[in-house]
Amino acid sequence: MNVSLVPSPCVDVCTIDPESGWCRGCLRTLDEIAAWGGLDDPGRRAIWKRLPERRARVAARQAPPETAP
Repeated sequence: MNVSLVPSPCVDVCTIDPESGWCRGCLRTLDEIAAWGGLDDPGRRAIWKRLPERRARVAARQAPPETAP
């Protein structure tokens, strides 16, 4: 039996943002979510590596516009 050491990024907020195509909770795509159970640890780590950039892009999109002093 092969037990993965890489946890799922799922946080049980499972809705897909129509603009980005990413889950609003874990920031994975539907394809990444569907494939997760069959991935080996290197495949799962590859997905985890994409998440910080996605999180930064979401944060930048949600940040209020800066105003000049």
